[in-house]
Amino acid sequence: MTTSLAKVPVEADRHLAPGLLEGALHTDLTPEGCDLGYWFRAVPEGTLGGDPMGRSADVAVPDHMMEDGPLRQAVMQELAFRSMAEEKAARAISFLVAYAPDLAGMDFYSTQLMDEARHAYAFRGHLLELGTPEDRLEATMESLAGADRDAVLTPLEEFGLSVLEKDRDYIGGVITLTVLVEGVLAPTAELSERKWRPFDPPAAEIERAAGIDEIRHLSVGSTIVRRHLRRHPEELDRIRELVGRGNELWSRLPVQELTYRREQLYQQGLEQHRDLAGDYELWPGRRLVDTTAEERMLAAAEWARTTQESRLADMGLAP
Repeated sequence: MTTSLAKVPVEADRHLAPGLLEGALHTDLTPEGCDLGYWFRAVPEGTLGGDPMGRSADVAVPDHMMEDGPLRQAVMQELAFRSMAEEKAARAISFLVAYAPDLAGMDFYSTQLMDEARHAYAFRGHLLELGTPEDRLEATMESLAGADRDAVLTPLEEFGLSVLEKDRDYIGGVITLTVLVEGVLAPTAELSERKWRPFDPPAAEIERAAGIDEIRHLSVGSTIVRRHLRRHPEELDRIRELVGRGNELWSRLPVQELTYRREQLYQQGLEQHRDLAGDYELWPGRRLVDTTAEERMLAAAEWARTTQESRLADMGLAP
């Protein structure tokens, strides 16, 4: 008999799983393979290591992150926004659970709903670790990211709910979530994990655990859409039109402006704490201390484009 540890698949292992970008591009998973049994074996212990926030108990929040300044403000703005995004995703996924045409889809999206709700919980939890009073948590999050939520997340939510709630379009909802939401926001999460490692290790660990979940979400969502289009090729034009409408919406949202503003704040903190970053490389051959706010923003945008194109090709939706 193998141990429970041996049963954790590589893509869910907190130590062995690929990074989010690599995993999103190359991992191939199915809803049947990522059922409730998979989730209970792989996620609580394999991905989270027994901690609901997905972080190591012995990794403390550094003292410099408890001092008010641009670094602390930058991470708090990011986490507040991410928590709001994950909360909206969890609520939207409830429609995929309800409208799934088979048990495999229902079971898988039940686990993704739990994942997204946990992500929101973990990001809020780190805001508490950073000193936000619990009775002021919601008000603090609103002040940190309420305007960005209204500018970016609310239009996305309205688009998604028009597909899910109004049209009851299961496949349309899957592709909206996989391509137009997670497939574009995931690269920003990858950037966050990398850039916070030298300054806020708990935040990086939380992002890492969430990123491992997102690999599974992106891969299984792609499989569901690919299978649907193979069985129903007459749906191809409709789905492409939906993707086109979603991309047109993205082009009108101030995502790059939001990212650049946060990266400028992070840049101020980076200049103050260059010694902590040392020779740490944000990506191979590029030291974090040598990067600029614009360079990091453009890198995340390029990662998003590459990820989306790969997922669309995998689904059979390449232009």
